Amino acid sequence: MGSNLAYDLANSEIDLSSAIAIHLSANHYPPVPKSMVEPCIEAIFALDEGEPDREVDMPEGVTYKGRTTAPAWAIVEQHHLEAWIDNYEE
Repeated sequence: MGSNLAYDLANSEIDLSSAIAIHLSANHYPPVPKSMVEPCIEAIFALDEGEPDREVDMPEGVTYKGRTTAPAWAIVEQHHLEAWIDNYEE
């Protein structure tokens, strides 16, 4: 169900921020905080621009392996954002 909803959201008329917010709350348990919407969008753009290693700032109170930034590929992978990536390769 999760990946189907993600692909439906990615291909819907819903704006990107709202679609990601729905995905993070409906397709994850526990739900991912809404503060992650912007980092997820930045990560999507980084991968679409061919920069999977681009460091993305994490929101206040969120860390990745003890750091305040995370590589775009890790955000996409851990938040199951593949539906929003053009030509995604695992």
